[in-house]
Amino acid sequence: MLTAIAFIFCLFLGRFFYIQVIWEDELHYLALDQWTREIPVVAGRGKIFDAGGELLAGNRTTYSVFARANAVDDAENSSRVLSSALGLSYEEVYEKLTDKKRSEITVVRRAEKSVVEKIAGADLNGVYYARDNTRVYPYGELACQILGFTSFDQSGSTGVEQFYNSYLAGENGEILYETDLIGIDLEGATAAYLPATDGLNVRLTLDYRIQAYAEEVMARALEANNAKSAQCIVLDPSDFSVLAMVNLPSYDLNDIPRDDLKTLNELSRNRLVCDIYEPGSTFKIITSAATLEEYYKGNPAALSPEHVFPSSRTRSVDGTTIKCWSDHKNGKHSNQTLAEALNNSCNPCFVDMALSLGKDTFYDYLSAFRFGRATGLDFSGEAIGMLLPQTTVRDCDLARIGFGQTIAVSPLQLACGAASAVNGGYYYSPRIVSEIFSDDGSVREKTDKILLGRTVSERTSQALSSMLEGVVTEGSGKHAYIEGYRVAGKTGTAQKYENGQIAQGKYVASFLGYFPADKPQYLALVIVDEPQGAYYGSTVAAPCAKEIFEGIIKVRQIAPFTEGL
Repeated sequence: MLTAIAFIFCLFLGRFFYIQVIWEDELHYLALDQWTREIPVVAGRGKIFDAGGELLAGNRTTYSVFARANAVDDAENSSRVLSSALGLSYEEVYEKLTDKKRSEITVVRRAEKSVVEKIAGADLNGVYYARDNTRVYPYGELACQILGFTSFDQSGSTGVEQFYNSYLAGENGEILYETDLIGIDLEGATAAYLPATDGLNVRLTLDYRIQAYAEEVMARALEANNAKSAQCIVLDPSDFSVLAMVNLPSYDLNDIPRDDLKTLNELSRNRLVCDIYEPGSTFKIITSAATLEEYYKGNPAALSPEHVFPSSRTRSVDGTTIKCWSDHKNGKHSNQTLAEALNNSCNPCFVDMALSLGKDTFYDYLSAFRFGRATGLDFSGEAIGMLLPQTTVRDCDLARIGFGQTIAVSPLQLACGAASAVNGGYYYSPRIVSEIFSDDGSVREKTDKILLGRTVSERTSQALSSMLEGVVTEGSGKHAYIEGYRVAGKTGTAQKYENGQIAQGKYVASFLGYFPADKPQYLALVIVDEPQGAYYGSTVAAPCAKEIFEGIIKVRQIAPFTEGL
């Protein structure tokens, strides 16, 4: 008997402990919710600025209108006032105001201040309002895929808005009013105010002037070539900070096509980061860098800069024939050095380079240049590319990788790899955001450059840059030449594949260039997808890079590099 009494006593004691200690917070919340009415105080979302302090994403103060059906004493009059002020149907509003199954309903969001003032002047019982924010993008389409957009609840959905949402969002507060059990305010009760904490601001590495100029250039290229799309990325090779990213076609961030999800997904996708393609001849920069580095390291199998490639226009590898895209001199395919092979973009020469390095060595360089893995950009959805498993690679595969086929990369990967090849061999983690700061200007977080590894030596970079400068002064990249400025680069014209077969008449024209050649400060990768008519990178993409570089020279007031000018 005593044992049973002790057991029952322990049960009561345990229940008492659970209610008083463990369940305390939840019961307190339930009681507070029953006896209070909460009006949200929306935190101000952090702003987004370019590198120079230009506002790219801000807020406009708007208001949300709420109602509690139990506290509405004249649903008909309140419905007439609200429907008239807010432009809603009377029936829709009346249905909401008489729905006593819900403790609180949202009548409308993002109402203008003048509208809310009209509602407040009508002194409607049971109707309340609170400030919220409407996201505003002063430049509309500018850098839309980079900035991204927010959802209806002001949470970041894509781009920087999504990746840095935890900093930008802030923390909402609320105003608590004491009410009776059915939600009617208690007379004489005081309100409790829990302030919101505004979000932090984000400063990008983007320069809006370079971004705007690049978008203008690529828009003209898209229209002039009746192309499927046009992209451009501009990097600072000294630290891999992103100065511009252009993806066209685009859309207006202030007029988001939310009712057409397919179109929205296509237009909002940052294809420079998230998509992959066969780079074609621009990848020869990487093959050349690996060849030069191995030669300077003393690898006897590596071809020297002075090596003379045979004049044969074809190479046969594993029973497949690889041809050069053209003859070089007087209708004949001539002997040539590495520099001349770059000038002429001769595929057979790069077949020789790749095969001379061998699968293991070449794959070591592909790994060092971070192909087949993410670059580490502070952006969601980065593609890692497609790289054949090393164990499955045949000589014919290796040969094609040497000139940019049988490998797929993101444009960002290629730009970063090339930047490392020509900046002394330093591979940094690319970045879009430079710092996080509060409204008072204090920096909360700073993203300094991060060195991920070395790819090649300074000697290789210098030799390669000298050759790539020759591509612009006397080779296929002549349309990127700028008098008085040392521009270097490489053209690319890649065939497209569909269902494993070459898609007839479909090409990707590209150009990867930078300046000044001896100490790179600006690197641009231009891609025009499926241009109609002319489709060579030399005639379609290289002129775009020239215009973009000229824009950079203008906005940053860069003096000529050539001595005597």
